[in-house]
Amino acid sequence: MFPTKVKMLLQLRNTLWGCASLKAHCSRLVLGIETSCDDTGAAVMDETGKILGESLHSQKEVHLRTGGIIPTVAQQLHRENIERVVQEALERSHVAPSRLSAVATTVKPGLALSLGIGLDFSRRFVRQHNKPFIPIHHMEAHALTVRMHLPVPFPFLVLLVSGGHSLLAVARGVDDFLLLGHSLDEAAGDTMDKHPQCSTLSGGQALELLAKDGDRSRFPFRTPMGQTYDCCFSFAGLRNQVNMAIMKKEAEEGIEQGTLLSCVKDIAAATQHTVACHLAKRTHRAIVFCKENGMLPSSNPILVLSGGVASNEYIRKTLSIITETTGLHLLCPPAKFCTDNGVMIAWNGVERLREGKGILPPNVDVCYEPKALLGVDMSAEVRAAAIRLPSIRIKIHN
Repeated sequence: MFPTKVKMLLQLRNTLWGCASLKAHCSRLVLGIETSCDDTGAAVMDETGKILGESLHSQKEVHLRTGGIIPTVAQQLHRENIERVVQEALERSHVAPSRLSAVATTVKPGLALSLGIGLDFSRRFVRQHNKPFIPIHHMEAHALTVRMHLPVPFPFLVLLVSGGHSLLAVARGVDDFLLLGHSLDEAAGDTMDKHPQCSTLSGGQALELLAKDGDRSRFPFRTPMGQTYDCCFSFAGLRNQVNMAIMKKEAEEGIEQGTLLSCVKDIAAATQHTVACHLAKRTHRAIVFCKENGMLPSSNPILVLSGGVASNEYIRKTLSIITETTGLHLLCPPAKFCTDNGVMIAWNGVERLREGKGILPPNVDVCYEPKALLGVDMSAEVRAAAIRLPSIRIKIHN
């Protein structure tokens, strides 16, 4: 009788342990936290990529009033809102901290003062709740966001374009990237976000809106780096061209600096077109380089376009001309996930958790990095190849 009871108890224990183990496996949950620039974001996601709850506090209205992001102001707003944002994401997901499998947080690159707020909060959180910590590279998260919506296999080419960064890379794995080109001075978003019109919109949104009714041919701006045969980006020269054109027109029309010009839509259209052409030519060269070196699959190669500027329809159409010409398939995440958010950080955490990569115990010290390249830098090899491109006519009707 006794051995029978022992056997039954052992079976019951094993059954309960098995159920508990199955439940833990099925409910592996990641909290993602994003504070790299001017948005405080948090999201809880399960292992399938389902968003259980999210919250986002945008600082856009504050920074629009000051004409740009002031790092100390961004830092203070992150500090004031991060606890509430994380709590909202947890409450909306109906997930207690004890049920989380890990916390993923952006630690590089970005504004130092903003990154510091997210990292400090996350370190306290994971130590308080004894949870693994997954440091996230902001651009890696942008690159992988498309895989949350579509089963995109590695390797693929990715063009990331945002307010602070522009880069081209081959994504070979969750944490395996070959960097083909990057920003040398400022990013496309920096150039586009300095347009002074449309006070309720960000600069990029305002530029796209104005450009729809503009005549780009009135301002033939030079495409940057026309004689440099690599995949890096430069927008400082274009910004200077735009500023010179604005000042010239202000003098001609006899109006004060900052007042609306009669040709503002034409300048916007010309600026947008030149940015799009610069991105397209560097991407075209990256495609040729990848094909010559067998870096992409011969069957159904993919270009992923991501980052905040990727929501610009004109830029998407321009790049689609390149992909159609070269035989690639262009994929973009939904526009709402192109800008900074906690969801993309949580997804990056899920991808890393699945593969067991970059998962740290809660007591490990981690430092933020305001500047950080993505993956292995191959830009010198691309430059040495000196690939000259065939001419492709880029003509888009608004």
